Amino acid sequence: MTALIFFILILASCLSAPLYANWAGVNPFTSTLDATIMLDGKQTAVMEQSTEGLGLGYNPIGPTWQLGNYFLGADNQGRDVMARLLYGGWTSIIIASGATILTLLFATVLGLTAGFFGGVTDMILSRILDILWAFPVYLLAISLSIVMIAHGIDIGPFTIESGSLWLPVFIIGVIYIPYVARPIRGQVLSLRESEFVLAAISLGVPSHRILFRDILPNVTTTLIVFVPLMMALNMLTESALSFLSIGVQPPDASWGTIIQDGQGLLYSRPWVALAPGIAIVITVLALNVLGDGLRDALDPRSKVKLGRG
Repeated sequence: MTALIFFILILASCLSAPLYANWAGVNPFTSTLDATIMLDGKQTAVMEQSTEGLGLGYNPIGPTWQLGNYFLGADNQGRDVMARLLYGGWTSIIIASGATILTLLFATVLGLTAGFFGGVTDMILSRILDILWAFPVYLLAISLSIVMIAHGIDIGPFTIESGSLWLPVFIIGVIYIPYVARPIRGQVLSLRESEFVLAAISLGVPSHRILFRDILPNVTTTLIVFVPLMMALNMLTESALSFLSIGVQPPDASWGTIIQDGQGLLYSRPWVALAPGIAIVITVLALNVLGDGLRDALDPRSKVKLGRG
């Protein structure tokens, strides 16, 4: 319950991004190198003249700890880090959610088909899954991103522009299909030998009715448990790709891109990179704990298996 509350609070905070930006009077996607704010009763430049070395260049203002007034300071383009953090969190959650839906959808179809029909169908689908399984996750994600980031995806009527948020959704959603499809296939193989399924087959019930009325409801619990766990994995993957500049593309922002923006400011303005990093840790931790809680609630036998009964 605590993990769910934490995640709902994070989600609500990210949803408030436009309200916060409007209240603060900032545009988190536009450079504001000449902006000034009122701080401690005096006008202060967002980009301050550097006092190090020869005094060349400018440093972004640090955290003011005043909501609506560059609470977490500015990045190297004078943009409000707090506003970008909220917008970036919404983007990261959207991509992680979309990729999770895509993964579960395709994995369920493949797992049900391979497990129920078996034979040649199972062999072909299993080999396809094995090929995807053979590649390290991040290596496959990086390879696909590098290839597609320049040209997008154009398969008949199916088109995704290179800068679209749907591109990382598609890439991340595809690479995790085997990790969900294989457990679903194994569960379906077991269910197919159960008495109620064998009875339905012997009575001549059509295959599609058996799949949707007898087998799918029994794997739904597994799919529900996978939702928060896959969202956590997808968020980490998206952040890694965006940090490498092959995920979310400007002018959009995600927690991964904000960490990259703050990489050069780690020693002078560490909160630019630390804030999204902490947000990722808290969100992923909340999703993992939520997934464990769902597993224990929906499958009491797991407590016994883990020695917690």
